[in-house]
Amino acid sequence: MTETAAAAAGTRPGPGPVIETRGLTKRYRGGRPAVDGLDLTVPAGSVFGFLGPNGSGKTTTIRMLLGLIDATSGTAHVLGRPMPAASRAVLPQVGALIEGPALYGFLTGRDNLVRFDSADPTADPRTRRARVQSALERVGLAAAAGKKAKAYSLGMKQRLGLAAALLQPRGLLVLDEPTNGLDPQGMREIRSLVRDLAAEGTTVFLSSHLLDEIEQICTHAAVMSRGRLLVQGPVAALAADARGRLAVTTPDPGDAARVLTAHGATGLVTDGERVSADAPPGDVELADLNAALVRAGVRVRAFGVERASLEDAFVALTGEGFDVAG
Repeated sequence: MTETAAAAAGTRPGPGPVIETRGLTKRYRGGRPAVDGLDLTVPAGSVFGFLGPNGSGKTTTIRMLLGLIDATSGTAHVLGRPMPAASRAVLPQVGALIEGPALYGFLTGRDNLVRFDSADPTADPRTRRARVQSALERVGLAAAAGKKAKAYSLGMKQRLGLAAALLQPRGLLVLDEPTNGLDPQGMREIRSLVRDLAAEGTTVFLSSHLLDEIEQICTHAAVMSRGRLLVQGPVAALAADARGRLAVTTPDPGDAARVLTAHGATGLVTDGERVSADAPPGDVELADLNAALVRAGVRVRAFGVERASLEDAFVALTGEGFDVAG
């Protein structure tokens, strides 16, 4: 086995985590840590959503994982190898689309991919054209392959960047806002592609500001805030840990809001005939609230606690709105 083949074989995902950090910290001079003692575990074969508000440390973490910047302290292992020490062995097995693709505008989409593939020392030049064509087809760009990249829309550029990351089989795919600029159909196609890649054994690590998107596509997720990891685990478990919202549908929303407030409800939001509030604590009987509404003459058409979403969990954990620019 050649040295290159041995290195590649050593980076294939095994039974252990594909990404694992322990105490990973990045401190810039004169400021608080951008990433502070991060213990992150990304299971093999998962689609892992990396979430956090602006300035939470997500991008800094990704840069450390890929060996683009050094950590101040702590350790990071990717595909079972220490980073950045094993960058030369690990990075050929990692596809990445970070902060938008860097394209040659004067080249066609196809020629961009040929250029990227030519820069990969592990890529067999004899199969390059077939590899490029396959990547274009997977992201839906085969018909536009002959157009210059400068004429591509934002969504098309995003697809081309993803195609570049898929030129070779990857043990790990790292995606930053993969559906940025895509229309709803394009977003569905990328979701389907990500699921297919995971089914084939590729672990996908992605950040996105679309929490509904994360909930649809990801099996696991982690939430960052101010450089610290707040929680990680299966998406279904994260949502289940959050309290749902009490929702009342009625043609008397004003009266319903007054009754709920009088009975201690908080976080009220009225939207047309729908009144929602934070779910009451466990010692409050929902039947008693419903009875109070009826006694007050409120015409209740629907009443109950809705299942908590990933967004509910995120807001409960961070106490703020969602923005992944950090």
